[in-house]
Amino acid sequence: MTQFASREILRQFWLAIRDGCLREQAAERLGYNGVTGQKWFRQAGGVVPAYVTAKRSGRFLSFEEREEIFAGVERGDSIRRIARSLGRAPSTVQRELRLNMWHQLYRARHHGPAHGFAVRTPWNYRPSQAQARAERMARRPKPAKLKSNGSLRRVVQAKLTSRLSPEQIAAQLKREFPSQPEMWVSQETIYQSIYVQGRGALRRELSVCLRTGRALRRPHRRGSERRGRIPGMVSISERPAEVEDRAVPGHWEGDLLLGKSGKSAIGTLVERKTRFLMLLHLPRGHNAVDVEEAMLAATKRLPRVLWKSLTWDRGHEMARHTEIKLATGLEIYFCDPAKPWQRGSNENTNGLLRQYFPKGIDVSPFTIDDLDKVAAEMNYRPRKTLGWDSPAEALEKLLSETSAAAGVATTD
Repeated sequence: MTQFASREILRQFWLAIRDGCLREQAAERLGYNGVTGQKWFRQAGGVVPAYVTAKRSGRFLSFEEREEIFAGVERGDSIRRIARSLGRAPSTVQRELRLNMWHQLYRARHHGPAHGFAVRTPWNYRPSQAQARAERMARRPKPAKLKSNGSLRRVVQAKLTSRLSPEQIAAQLKREFPSQPEMWVSQETIYQSIYVQGRGALRRELSVCLRTGRALRRPHRRGSERRGRIPGMVSISERPAEVEDRAVPGHWEGDLLLGKSGKSAIGTLVERKTRFLMLLHLPRGHNAVDVEEAMLAATKRLPRVLWKSLTWDRGHEMARHTEIKLATGLEIYFCDPAKPWQRGSNENTNGLLRQYFPKGIDVSPFTIDDLDKVAAEMNYRPRKTLGWDSPAEALEKLLSETSAAAGVATTD
């Protein structure tokens, strides 16, 4: 039948058609009946497919190359010598042999079952079997593993119903069935079996058992957000230890609090030691130039000693981080992708700010006075982490201690 014919068979069929054979004759030459030839012809619309006349890809080994590999194995040639004769990389030949060579184990009879030991027969490689396997693996669409394996499907469905995540299920299956690879499945396969039409081996309603509970799968990032890396980024892994333990003041975390549809934003800066908050007014937009101007203005509102470093996420609003560093002396570090907890103080503060700026509203109408009022209220809230001092009180104590220390140094 048509669906079991390899591309090579179909290529030979169409080459025969091109040489003047009738469709029935071309199929019969290849061992198929005339009706099958008519189906092949009709499915292609009577037009020779492009792959028939196109130059064959060098990406995959051909049957002729597999025969050369077989000859090399029979001669006892090394993998590198076989590869040189084919004009292929040694790794290509090695992978081909690893996938398609096998051996048998038997016990030496004279020792008996109790003391027997395994003896390997010579390696066995057959080009026809290797070619058949390659063609079988290349068929599309591939049958979904969860659709063809009922036992595996039932186990996965039971675990999903028990609220295990696909990642947990994939790990558990390998531990529960260590010697049965047919009972293993990747987390991505589980997701696709739920969400992807045509591979729906699992019931769609099982999506409610997932942590998100979404009926449709959502990509981590929209296409418009997949932009290139910001030049010159310094990773958070290079940030000094003094920043991590919050022992030294002057280290900040920053981010954008986005408005409706991401079209407006407010910049947020939180000092790690005192949790003191500053809000950046971005009335014209939140591109790199707007954020740079707002940052430069903010650093002029507090003493220079309080501006040592800034940790931000990888948003392109910080594309001009080098210019900010040159103008302010701030060392700027960037978090790892998808790890917002590396700016824990800032993330927590942004959550509190949603009391004033709920999700889904346009934040561009808020004036700089509005932002200063919100920041003042936040800075005068007592905080448990500060011993019930407010961030404003903690900052005032810090500045007083700094001034006193500077006075003592001047006297000395």
